[in-house]
Amino acid sequence: MAYTATDVKNLRERTGAGMMDCKKALDETGGDMEAAVDMLRAKGLAAAAKKSSRTAAEGLVGVAVAGTKGVAVEVNSETDFVAKNDQFQDFVRAATAAALETGTSDVEALKAAAYPGGGTVGEKLTNNVATIGENQQLRRIKQVAVSQGIVVPYMHNAAAPNLGKIGVLVALESEAGADVLEPLGKQIAMHIAAAFPLALNADDLDPELLARERKIAAEKAAESGKPAEVQAKMVDGAVAKYAKENALLSQVFVMDNKTPVAQVVEAAGKAAGTKIVLKDYVRFQLGEGIEKAETDFAAEVAAAAGLS
Repeated sequence: MAYTATDVKNLRERTGAGMMDCKKALDETGGDMEAAVDMLRAKGLAAAAKKSSRTAAEGLVGVAVAGTKGVAVEVNSETDFVAKNDQFQDFVRAATAAALETGTSDVEALKAAAYPGGGTVGEKLTNNVATIGENQQLRRIKQVAVSQGIVVPYMHNAAAPNLGKIGVLVALESEAGADVLEPLGKQIAMHIAAAFPLALNADDLDPELLARERKIAAEKAAESGKPAEVQAKMVDGAVAKYAKENALLSQVFVMDNKTPVAQVVEAAGKAAGTKIVLKDYVRFQLGEGIEKAETDFAAEVAAAAGLS
């Protein structure tokens, strides 16, 4: 058997499929979790795959803005205790500010940047690891900017001002004033935090993701037994639906559950008497995509005590 009971549990949580269906899918895919998810979806046995990663790493996301530019930075730690540590929070805050000042989106470049009080960001990180006694990593950075307008920050599940688990930046390009752009940006940022878009528009979606959805749709269509030309339309429709639901501008705005985000922005511009463009965004969710091994604490204690 190329999988464990924990794998079956995780597959059930991700898909909502029954235990025996999950076991069978893992059997047929040799324990490949992603292939098993696709198989269950193709067979109609799974709910839509959850977009928010269920794997987790601890730490914090930091956001910082200065007028027409903004940055998001993720710093990971091993435990949530460290994320609540003042020393760690000060580091994330300072590293985010350094990233904004330097304008870099490269982790190694940020490590080489000057740290307040002396040394570099990388040297301070190394010192924190030694003094706090836990591994910490600068994971990723993304900058956004507009030529005129505003970058609006939003932090969901904030641990401290501009520090938390889901950091969002919304870049709005416009001649409109902050009194118009800030509330619009805040609402769009809240939408992004909740709806988890995968790209600004359909053309920017990852081709590999679209290919994967096309394959799943083709398998579903083939099971329908309908003529080939009908199956082709079914597949195209399914892929178009996926793109619409995962591109920010075409997503239905969570605030009214009926208007596409692009139309919300357009209407705001008309009301302000000047065009508003949603140019870019960032959504960093702590630990997104990081594999974190699950541990049995009781078993670890027993092993340490020589009881197993």
